[in-house]
Amino acid sequence: MADDMKPAEIPQGVFDLYDRYCHGHLSRRGFFEGLGKYAVGGLSVASLAACVMPDYSKQQTAEDDGDITTEMVTYASPDGAGEMAGYLVRPAGGGVRPGVLVVHENRGLNPYIKDVARRAAKAGYVAFAPDALYPLGGYPGNDDDGRALQAKRDRGKMLADFMAGADFLRDHEATNGKVGITGFCFGGAITNLMAVKQPWLSCSVPYYGGWPSAEDAAKLEVPLQIHLAGLDDRVNAGWPSYQDALNAAGKPYEVYLYEGVNHGFHNDTTSRYDADAAALAWSRTLDFFAKHLA
Repeated sequence: MADDMKPAEIPQGVFDLYDRYCHGHLSRRGFFEGLGKYAVGGLSVASLAACVMPDYSKQQTAEDDGDITTEMVTYASPDGAGEMAGYLVRPAGGGVRPGVLVVHENRGLNPYIKDVARRAAKAGYVAFAPDALYPLGGYPGNDDDGRALQAKRDRGKMLADFMAGADFLRDHEATNGKVGITGFCFGGAITNLMAVKQPWLSCSVPYYGGWPSAEDAAKLEVPLQIHLAGLDDRVNAGWPSYQDALNAAGKPYEVYLYEGVNHGFHNDTTSRYDADAAALAWSRTLDFFAKHLA
């Protein structure tokens, strides 16, 4: 049965279909029709879909973890939504610490991104994860509706919302003014742009996100640590030209490509997750934060 399938047993074509679907390049109907090709040997379309859909019962941290405190807070975003909200997570015991902004994917502040924020707080940072869907009522409880809602928002205003979130975190009484950022997919693209547009940031760690323009590379002053999935042809296609622009401008970056893994490999709620690559990437992320936020 598909419920018992291991990620290595899932055809790559199924992952490719899911990637197109969850990034808005394929309708839900088209996704399920495409899965029909792989529904053989007792596998149903529904069971194949269940193999790649997220399971948010998989969490590495708990909301009531005694090492952290969590709350939803609002903040001003005058160039974006006007008022925004985000998930603020602090290490228990108080104190003034560096901040880490976590930027979600193209579906709002879902449980996975909240979990990442808690992981950052457990590592000793004040973590803040804005929800770009707040002006539309917030993350609706499932990714399909979250994607549909996020597609209604203006991308430039969402960028402004996350930039305002970084400002909020920098100025928060619990931080020392140093802020690093990380983001995934859509959040990786936003993280790349923020590194160009907010030179005061201490560091930026985009995961498999889209790229700024080659002209923007010359403006970069923020140290970058970039994580790419080896099987992610869609995102990786834009990297060489941006890398050439960074090199030509002599800008600071390091890049890691994880062979044989899919886009979304850090997300442990789907079968695209690769435990070894995710653990290595996160350890490198925390080392990078320690270096630039100390």
